[in-house]
Amino acid sequence: MNYIENFISQLETKYEEYKEKALNHRRFKHRDILPLIEKLNTQKTFEISEIGKSTEGREIYMLKAGRGKTSVLLWSQMHGNEPTATQALFDIFNFFTTTDDFDEIKKTMLDKLTLYFIPMVNPDGAELFKRRNALDIDLNRDALRLEAIETKLLKKIRDGINAQYGFNLHDQEIYYTAGACSMPATISFLAPSFNSEQSIDQNRIASMEQIVLMNEMLQKRIPGQVGRYSDDFMPTAFGDNIQLWGTNVILIESGGFKNDPEKQYVRQLNFLCILTSFYALAYDYPANFELMEYFKIPENKKEKLFDLLIRNAVIKHGSLQFKVDIGIRREEIDTPDHKSYTNIGKIAEIGDMSYSFGYEEIDASNLTISGNEIHDFALRIDKKADFVLKNSSGNVKFAISNGFIV
Repeated sequence: MNYIENFISQLETKYEEYKEKALNHRRFKHRDILPLIEKLNTQKTFEISEIGKSTEGREIYMLKAGRGKTSVLLWSQMHGNEPTATQALFDIFNFFTTTDDFDEIKKTMLDKLTLYFIPMVNPDGAELFKRRNALDIDLNRDALRLEAIETKLLKKIRDGINAQYGFNLHDQEIYYTAGACSMPATISFLAPSFNSEQSIDQNRIASMEQIVLMNEMLQKRIPGQVGRYSDDFMPTAFGDNIQLWGTNVILIESGGFKNDPEKQYVRQLNFLCILTSFYALAYDYPANFELMEYFKIPENKKEKLFDLLIRNAVIKHGSLQFKVDIGIRREEIDTPDHKSYTNIGKIAEIGDMSYSFGYEEIDASNLTISGNEIHDFALRIDKKADFVLKNSSGNVKFAISNGFIV
């Protein structure tokens, strides 16, 4: 691992040189990537082709680089509101088209690998920042019927390439934890099952091997913040079926990281993960792989993580008082143009949350919850989180407005 870690450590220091500055927030559109693809079209590194059009007529592009015997297919944004890895792919394109100290490594990668990238499978969904395509079909559940234009294109490319490896790139909710702990699952992996028995063949082992390498790299950067999806077989899902069709699939899901609402650090981690795998595949790196190292990655857990968790607060009801914990989540509300968003912070849970966690937490021991208009104030699930926490003297110690500490 030392050679890979040395490469990644040096790569980290230069990341800002590769980061595609035109993509600096999650709600970018198809039209935003077109000039970037056009710019790459002038580079000798990439062969760019339009593989088809989306339901609403937006071009879907594939970028090819390399000439090696190991073929790798990477596809991102099957879900239009899952763009973190798309940004990372454009950072990787800049890496390959920049002349620097890594030129020999890039040459080896391109000599040993043939890389195929589809950076935006669902441009219509991206336009509205929604999961599904223009027909409201979930593309990632259309692997068998292939009713959507976009899934037909992806299947055709996979079959034409017969890719040895496939990177299925997604975002997950920021409320997953890496096991039963307080740490968010910032990156989650899966080597998908290809049958309901969850059999493990050489293809799945090859997928697991790459995941173990990426996890080892990540543990040096986000220790305890890597999760693993359940390997329950999903018969209509693309990752599971592409695994069944003979490609070694690696699912990467981009989750949450504290103080990173636009997932720009998570984007960098995607960049490092993918290039870790490229390095390992190009140099036939001996991983000394043990199967259990994959299963040691803790399985994703949901529902126990909140944007803000207030512990041990006192609420009053008439002459009675009670101690409660309050979990708040901040729902994103898109602006009409789907280019930005506002937050509505709502109360998501009330009660004993001793085994829940928050990106931010307040110890409200001996503090009483009050509203601005105390006579009509009550804590309620799904109510907007606007209240104050007062001490026994009636002084405000914390004010919560729209789910944020102010």
